[in-house]
Amino acid sequence: MFAEAIEDILENQCTPAEVRAIEAGGSPAALWQTLADTGFLELLASEADGGAALSLPELFPILSSFGRYAVPVPLAQTIVARALLGSKQAIPAAMITFAATLHREADGAIACPLTPFGKVADFVLARDADDALLLPAVSAQRQSTGVSRSLTATLTWPNERGATRVPSGGTALTAFAAALHAALLSGAMTRVFEMTLQHCNNRHQFGKSLGKFQAVQHQLSVMAEHTASASIAAEAAFRTVDTVPALRSAAIAKSRTSEAAQLVASIAHALHGAIGITEEYDLQLLTRRLHEWRMAHGSEAHWNLRIGQDVLFGDMSLVEFVRSVSPYER
Repeated sequence: MFAEAIEDILENQCTPAEVRAIEAGGSPAALWQTLADTGFLELLASEADGGAALSLPELFPILSSFGRYAVPVPLAQTIVARALLGSKQAIPAAMITFAATLHREADGAIACPLTPFGKVADFVLARDADDALLLPAVSAQRQSTGVSRSLTATLTWPNERGATRVPSGGTALTAFAAALHAALLSGAMTRVFEMTLQHCNNRHQFGKSLGKFQAVQHQLSVMAEHTASASIAAEAAFRTVDTVPALRSAAIAKSRTSEAAQLVASIAHALHGAIGITEEYDLQLLTRRLHEWRMAHGSEAHWNLRIGQDVLFGDMSLVEFVRSVSPYER
């Protein structure tokens, strides 16, 4: 029910034109207010806190739809952040994004490099050892990446003044960050595949559609395989009765979706040809997100290292490890 409702809202409000406007430096306030007014920010919050208390399996298709529409605000992060903060904190009615890392300088300054949606977010939730730290972006110096239309930015604060500490929130933040970006990637990849399939069926060359050529069919098959496997891995990270994704499952999900993202993007542009990189065509809105979200909170190289260490130096056999991350074995 929630997934269908928010899909309708995104289709009408989060149009490609709106995404382009915000990426070009326009204000996200109108879009954000529309989304906030729907009440979907409280999807994970408990009923006692006025939320819908959705389970993680119910949340996955909603997060995936955010990826399908390349939502240019940290909506997924804010939903999760408000649940993590809960009734323990005064939760700001504003955009909250997740920092990939937090560095402390010798002079007390705090830096959060390459923060997704760092250019538009009002607050940044970052892991600080075992705790989480909620930092107001208004008091930060923002530095863009220099990449055209990117909403990622590095934020720096002179000190911790004005920040809110969330005890024991660090581990949950890491698992959620990996899992939700896997869900966003899976949604964006699904949409990219749909667009590419439609283009190959509609575009004609030498008297027949591109989709009739065997070489093109092979590329579409590879693309479909990676898109499907990435979606399965991402969904598996949310298939739990717990309120936080298991870190091991989240790691595998982020690894698989990040690995697939660059392959899906490259095949999509190869099959679209020159039209795929034009400003007027919507494909680049999604493939740019695939590359950004692939790197956000660790690429496949980062998570593969952690998974490998878990397998090699853990206290279970390989068969037991596989069972431990299978949703059907829990």
